[in-house]
Amino acid sequence: MRTTLFIALVMLATSARAAVVDIRWSHDRRFTHDGVIPAGKFVEICGKIPAGAKVLWEFKAGALVDFNVHYHQAKEVIYPVKLAAVATAKDILATTSEQEYCWMWSNKSDAAATLTVELAR
Repeated sequence: MRTTLFIALVMLATSARAAVVDIRWSHDRRFTHDGVIPAGKFVEICGKIPAGAKVLWEFKAGALVDFNVHYHQAKEVIYPVKLAAVATAKDILATTSEQEYCWMWSNKSDAAATLTVELAR
């Protein structure tokens, strides 16, 4: 009984946390992330990017997910990229202003999905 309660509490604590990952660029200006998007949850990868930067991004998910790249400007959310029901995509984000840009994946299915992300500047 104690083991079951412990497992339930760990799962509850894990599911309550938002999956937000800070971008930490390597010395060769790359960032990679391998993880899981829990069922019905999201993963968001965010970092400050200067104006005039070009970020090559690519991802592969183990299920169809909704994906976007966004940033906040006052009370408005700006979406340079917005895709629905995709398992893979890649493109180049060309920034026009210094912002905290976020790459976000939403898993609306009832099963967890793997996620592999690569960013390069």
